Amino acid sequence: MLKLLPLYVIIVNFVTYWIYRLDKRRAEKGGRRFSERELLAWALVGGSPAAVFAVRTLPHKTRKTKFKLGLAAVLLLQLGSGVLFVL
Repeated sequence: MLKLLPLYVIIVNFVTYWIYRLDKRRAEKGGRRFSERELLAWALVGGSPAAVFAVRTLPHKTRKTKFKLGLAAVLLLQLGSGVLFVL
C-alpha cells in the first residue's frame, strides 16, 4: 500500500493543478467556476504543492485573503501530520 503513495501524490497534484488552471480560465471567460471549498479540498487530499504552485504561477486567488488563509491552514495541517507520522 505504501508503494502506491508516490503515484497517488503525483496523480492528485496533477489533477489539482489542472483544476486550478481550469478555474482560472473559466474566471477569465466568465464560465462556471469551482468553489473555494472544492479547490481547498483538492489541496487537503494531497494536492497542496500543486495548489501553491498554481496560485503563484497562474496567478490565481491572489486577492482572496480567506482562501489564502485556508490554503495556509491546509499546509500547516499536512506538515504537522507529516511530523507526527515520522515521530
